[in-house]
Amino acid sequence: MTPSAAGSPADLIISACTVLVHDDQERIGFEEDAAIVVRNGVVEAVTTTAAVADLPAAQRLEARGQVALPGLINCHTHAPMVALRGLAEDLPTQEWFNDVIWPVESNLAGKDVELGARLACAEMIRAGATCFADHYFAMDAVADVVADCGMRALLGEAYFSSQGPEGRERSLEFALRHRGSADGRITTALAPHSPYTVDDTDLAATARLAGEHGLPVHLHAAENRDQTETSLARHGVTPIGVLERTGILGTDVLLAHGTGIVDRDLPVLERAAGRTAVATAPRGYLKFAWPDTTPVRALRDIGVDVGLATDGAASNNSLDVWESMALTSLVQKSAEGDPRWLTSRQALHHATLQSARAVGLGDSVGSIAPGRRADIVLVDLTGPHTQPVHDLAATLVHSARSSDVRTTIVDGRILMRDRTLLTIDVPAVVRELEERLPALVDRSHGRRIQDYDT
Repeated sequence: MTPSAAGSPADLIISACTVLVHDDQERIGFEEDAAIVVRNGVVEAVTTTAAVADLPAAQRLEARGQVALPGLINCHTHAPMVALRGLAEDLPTQEWFNDVIWPVESNLAGKDVELGARLACAEMIRAGATCFADHYFAMDAVADVVADCGMRALLGEAYFSSQGPEGRERSLEFALRHRGSADGRITTALAPHSPYTVDDTDLAATARLAGEHGLPVHLHAAENRDQTETSLARHGVTPIGVLERTGILGTDVLLAHGTGIVDRDLPVLERAAGRTAVATAPRGYLKFAWPDTTPVRALRDIGVDVGLATDGAASNNSLDVWESMALTSLVQKSAEGDPRWLTSRQALHHATLQSARAVGLGDSVGSIAPGRRADIVLVDLTGPHTQPVHDLAATLVHSARSSDVRTTIVDGRILMRDRTLLTIDVPAVVRELEERLPALVDRSHGRRIQDYDT
């Protein structure tokens, strides 16, 4: 599409770059010496550098030697948990929850959540993520941070059945209050924690509320094989079976992790009435020494989108979706015993369009094309670790790093330019967070917000 020089200047023109594009079969391709024209937060045209030479624009970025990608999407995280990064190391899952994380989370105040979210957003912007799906507590604070820093997010207020009906009601109130806020950059979901902390009655009520209000559901499910085996022993069905019988799979649902999804779950997921997606965060699974990983190939075969994620930094130590992209490809090759799966182009598809669909934004982000929101990152491939380039897709997935992201743009607004953050003062956030850490990490009170027993 060629832009018109008539009318008002474009808001932004990015020129002299290589652009990752998708064809009508969703196959990955690259257009060289290309330009992107942005107007009103939307991509107006992807064209040639020559075609925009005389086109007026409020801002111009020459990106020679750089690749323009759709902004990466972190499909499941707990952004405020960066405040707990490195606090619970080298522990099995049950001890990680019961002995450290859930006792510490009983101390959380809204200010802790705000500062953690602000630091997390800075980390994600620097790593080329433009959107994230969050599932945590005191989420009004996270919504305020997203509005301030310019990112895009799918947000949900997490709840347990142990909180009583008030937990579920708060989750609904949050979702309705913030849906469409931050100039439309915030979408919302209902967020029951998981089938092992939320009972069937609450899950069924959540499904009804989701249908009544047109909201998706975001929860942990079949996180690992132990959870699946425990659910079978206690309830006679897998966690996925619990979601089916309570009506959750009749809604649009984003399932976190799914390394415990087994063969009997696949037909259940295939016949689900709602849009079902799974978020995979392989670094955490390796760290917890879980024996399985998300069955990406089997899910793809039944039409379930798999988006890339990091989980929270308390377990993953990182919010680097770029690393998740490379690890997903490598772990899937190992799990399947097939070096031809997951290819670099398939990994890029999971990082872009599939991740966008997973968070319910498949019609607006995930590709750089006319009519799509201008969520774009520019990646510098001039470093020695990315040269020479024989296969651009492989270079992006297996050689490039998140630190090669030079510029991050959301809705046409530049949030980071030439590695300089423009919307978050990181030193100020770190100073204030460090002052609060002693009270936050104190476990002498003997409380915990929940018990992990699967």
